[in-house]
Amino acid sequence: MQAIVMTGVGGPDVLVAQEMPEPQPRPGEVLVRVEAVPVLYPETMLRNGAFPMPSPPPTVFGMQAVGIVIAVAADVDPDLIGHRVLVTRDDFGTYAERVCAPAESAVRVPDGLDAASAAAVAMSGSVASALIDTAALTGTDTVLIQAAATGIGGYLTQLAARSGVGHIIATAGGPAKTQRARELGAHTVIDHRDPDWPRRLAEVLGDTTLDVVFDAIGGDTAAALLDLMTPLHGRMLGYGWLSGAPAQVTASDLIMRGLTFIGCSGPQWLAGVAARRATALRLAADGDLTVLIDSVLPLDEAARAHHLVDDRATRGTVVLRPETV
Repeated sequence: MQAIVMTGVGGPDVLVAQEMPEPQPRPGEVLVRVEAVPVLYPETMLRNGAFPMPSPPPTVFGMQAVGIVIAVAADVDPDLIGHRVLVTRDDFGTYAERVCAPAESAVRVPDGLDAASAAAVAMSGSVASALIDTAALTGTDTVLIQAAATGIGGYLTQLAARSGVGHIIATAGGPAKTQRARELGAHTVIDHRDPDWPRRLAEVLGDTTLDVVFDAIGGDTAAALLDLMTPLHGRMLGYGWLSGAPAQVTASDLIMRGLTFIGCSGPQWLAGVAARRATALRLAADGDLTVLIDSVLPLDEAARAHHLVDDRATRGTVVLRPETV
């Protein structure tokens, strides 16, 4: 079978198509004929060495896949065979035509949702759902959603709009993405390609303040937003490092303003995200979430897909599709 092997740590070109033996399910596993593989932003960080890999290269790359269960281990319910499922592997191995994964990770894809859409919405949609619940929105909040035209930000914008938030302020990069953020439900959109965009945000707010900040950027930008937040009630949810570093916010910064910073990471957070995968798939199947797909590329163009993500040239998830589908 064809698989994409990470040959070392580095740029997208370390991802190389190779022929590999077809896997066989071990106890507790299902074997899936892969139909669609999402290219996920955390994968690019692992590939370039920002975080340690779960297993050293060379190794088959990838965290998630969608496909049809074609076999199960003897200790797994055979009723799964023939069903389309989303599977996840913490130790990687999903950029392949066949993948074995823990049966407990398998989430059935609802009827009416195609494989590419399921792959695209599963990760970002479930993270967005967890963020919305954690934020405890009141219905009258003024919220800031960063990078709101694609990925997690795009789904956050949709879910916030569905919940009836008072004022959704979004950031996005460039005219096309700012327009997309408006289409997804943002009331006001600011172009974050302008390095002075926090000043523009202050102008938009006027005498009001931000009740909730969904921080995808991190770095120094997070600290620049604190004086625009609602004293005693404002909360910042840190879930992304698009700047290359987590939010540079200290305890003193928060205490002096009466603000709350919620770190959205770690095992307990990830378990909550995993528990929402079925919800994200159902919302997409029912038409309550617009699935954000940038493009569908052949599996052997994984390196090209990673170049697109690294260049921030995408307007949604890039999905890889094996030729055997």
